[in-house]
Amino acid sequence: MTQPSDTPYAGLTPHAVLDALDAVGLRGDGRILQLNSYENRVFQVHLEDDGPVVVKFYRDGRWSDAQILEEHAFALELAAAEVPAVAPMVLPLPEPSTLAHVGPWRLAVSPRCGGRQPELEDPSTLSWIGRFLARLHQVGQQSAFTQRIRLEGSQAARAAVQWLHKSNMLPPGSDAWHAMALQALERVDAAFERHGRVNLLRLHGDCHPGNLLWSPSGPHFVDLDDAVMGPAVQDLWMLLGGTRQEMQSQLGALLDGYESLRDFDRRELALIEPLRTLRILGHSAWIARRWQDPAFPIAFPAFESPSYWGQQLTLLREQIDAMAEPPLVA
Repeated sequence: MTQPSDTPYAGLTPHAVLDALDAVGLRGDGRILQLNSYENRVFQVHLEDDGPVVVKFYRDGRWSDAQILEEHAFALELAAAEVPAVAPMVLPLPEPSTLAHVGPWRLAVSPRCGGRQPELEDPSTLSWIGRFLARLHQVGQQSAFTQRIRLEGSQAARAAVQWLHKSNMLPPGSDAWHAMALQALERVDAAFERHGRVNLLRLHGDCHPGNLLWSPSGPHFVDLDDAVMGPAVQDLWMLLGGTRQEMQSQLGALLDGYESLRDFDRRELALIEPLRTLRILGHSAWIARRWQDPAFPIAFPAFESPSYWGQQLTLLREQIDAMAEPPLVA
């Protein structure tokens, strides 16, 4: 794999997309639509002799081939178990694979599956999603990832905070943010220590409403790019929002469905706010690491301003308070 570039997609023109597809035995008819994705580049392409497919070009330097193929294998395992997650196609290469190398690019192709975001205000929808996640976790617990990240504490977030603090990305006066981040991470570690050994399984890892599409047949996942080994609650908490009372009601509906198919360790509810804290810190470090990619200053124009870091400081204070509160009760 080549070294990461600050502008990894500079040469990824529509012609390059079609040429890459042609190289793996799929011929596009020229109709291309770029889909929303910051980390990778994703396109919907219509084929000459078939319907549209989705082509993902992976960012260099993020995941190794082994990590990507492990994610693909999980998606294929879910599909074989009739869990509706979109799996990559096995491409007709010299050695058939779901991951192709074409020039400087690594790419995967999957069928296009449409849908809309689910109506999370509807308890019956949440219960259905709960059953869906339980089925995904039933498959996820059957074996373990060996290459992908393990979500079991603050180690990765702590390294990201230290890298960000030593970089030149922070504006003057950001020491208060750094101190607050370290204080929040101490609370995260304390929560994981109180919990004790975490039961890790293969997860979606990034289960927010944008990655969960609803069709007439129900929900399906469209992106397993952030699949990890982690606690089951990681795939539930991002579907909750609003006041504490609203989140408890939503959680109850999710678990009504989930626990009809799989046991859930209610002690993991105490990890929701620590996991949210890790995501907040990781998100800022992710933007900083990608800042030279032209897409990121456009998407996050306030990132270099003192106001952004002031907002982050407030968020961390709120998270420290939230981690001190009793956990949600379904």
